[in-house]
Amino acid sequence: WKKFLEENQRRWEENQKRWEENQKRWEENEKKWQTWYETWKKFLEENEKRWEENRKRWEEQFRFNRWVQSALTEIRDALGGGFEYFAARVVEAVLRERGVECSVRVNVTLPVDGFKEVDLFCPEPLVVGEVSVVVRSVEEAEGLLEQLRRAVEAGEKLTSRRVYLKVLAVEYTPKDVADYLRNQSEREEIYLILGREYERLNIF
Repeated sequence: WKKFLEENQRRWEENQKRWEENQKRWEENEKKWQTWYETWKKFLEENEKRWEENRKRWEEQFRFNRWVQSALTEIRDALGGGFEYFAARVVEAVLRERGVECSVRVNVTLPVDGFKEVDLFCPEPLVVGEVSVVVRSVEEAEGLLEQLRRAVEAGEKLTSRRVYLKVLAVEYTPKDVADYLRNQSEREEIYLILGREYERLNIF
């Protein structure tokens, strides 16, 4: 019995020693894990800080890019666009009043029956327009109206949609031609934009 107790005591001491060694390892591992956790936490915090700084830089860059694009568009419209761009902005404003958002493009080539040049175009809803700086006579006015009819036909053929708005814009025209355009536009449901009207000079 004494031998059994001694042997048992020896085993307990060995186990106790193993437990102490294991406890030491656990403490060391816990310390390593704590160090790793603190290092990883610091890395994540620094990484988050970098992402936040980069996000702010990107937002500033995006805002700057949008500002530059807007400024260039305004300069282009003001200097290079002339009456066509003015007419496009008028049409967009008219549509906006109706609750319709439409970006009207200028000088568009439609791939229909070869190619068809259209002065004003928006595919959805379908807006088609023709623009002329000056129309001097009823004959020229009728030619411009026929040009618009062909443009509308091409737009409907390309998009498979009915035209939502037909637009005719004339910057300069005599008063009698302006009256003719008003009558024809009302008859054909055309939105007419007129710039300046002038009286004809009777020289003879």
